[in-house]
Amino acid sequence: MIIGVPKEIKNNENRVALTPGGVKTLITRGCSVLVEAGAGIGSGFEDEEYLETGANIYGDKQKLFNESDLIMKVKEPLPSEYDLFKHNQALFTYLHLAPNPELTYALIEKEITGIAYETIALPNGTLPLLAPMSEVAGRMSVQIGSNLLQKYNGGSGILLGGVPGVAPAEVVIVGGGVVGTNAAKMAVGLGARVTVLDVNPLKLAYLDDIFMGRIRTLAYNEYNCANAVKEADLLIGAVLIAGKSAPKTVTEEMVKAMKKGSVIVDVAIDQGGSIATIDRVTTHDDPCYEKYGVIHYSVANMPGAVPRTSTFALEASTLNYALQLAEKGIETALMENDPLLKGLNTYKGKVTCRAVAESLELPYYNPIDLIIECGI
Repeated sequence: MIIGVPKEIKNNENRVALTPGGVKTLITRGCSVLVEAGAGIGSGFEDEEYLETGANIYGDKQKLFNESDLIMKVKEPLPSEYDLFKHNQALFTYLHLAPNPELTYALIEKEITGIAYETIALPNGTLPLLAPMSEVAGRMSVQIGSNLLQKYNGGSGILLGGVPGVAPAEVVIVGGGVVGTNAAKMAVGLGARVTVLDVNPLKLAYLDDIFMGRIRTLAYNEYNCANAVKEADLLIGAVLIAGKSAPKTVTEEMVKAMKKGSVIVDVAIDQGGSIATIDRVTTHDDPCYEKYGVIHYSVANMPGAVPRTSTFALEASTLNYALQLAEKGIETALMENDPLLKGLNTYKGKVTCRAVAESLELPYYNPIDLIIECGI
């Protein structure tokens, strides 16, 4: 199989889908790998390092797409990339289709086999390819929030951990999954007072156990959320429903009641955002805006700011699945690996992820039936 690795073009996206080590593993297993010139530079990998592994470096992005059976990326394709895909090509990347009908229609039109990192799910419900970036984003959310709370950034001027005799900041995290857990670790480590809300009592019990009483856990409902958000200096949106648009767990009225100079970091923005007042996706170049006296941060590729760490963490989770796709062939790998099959979002011009179909009000097609119809 020929695997193409293009350079990411999203604003300040410096991650790359494969490191030279990952490329060498694929080549050792019989694949050909085409890497766009400069694709790895943002993560600290020079073209020469890829050449040494046996990869081919392409300066022509269109040629790379034309010659590749499988395209491996980090972030979802942008409109300028839609025409690069050839009919029936396979794509393995974060897709986040639920809030992005334009991309969904483009994949349908070209009958792209779109396999999304974020919906690959193990039998226990965990998302192994989303988890590493959720860990990074969760930890970053507190670093970013702490910085934005500084007065010269428009914040209230509060130090997250306080000092002896002065109360620390109130950090409220809505969502107790991977993002929320990692955000809580950072906030507790910095000395903040932390509250985590979630609808799942088992998650709350787990968090209460691992933090040994150092955080407050609350069952999510509008009343509890409104009271917690009102006191927050830093609010972190960390809600995820795999494949679906994120629910708006924090209302506009809740945000209006927040203290002036407080900060919101919505990590769920990739899936449309979980805070009602998050009405736009921002970039690392211009990450914040103010609404109702509250600073809003809604960058959709937060881990792209720490690409070296993020690239290694992501590849550690994606490489095994890429090997299965390459060695077995796309359809056979999908049929033999149920977690990988759950990652299939589009196939033969149809939407094959129920959550995406429901979010976009499109017909859902059973992927197994479609693969069998194609004679696999």
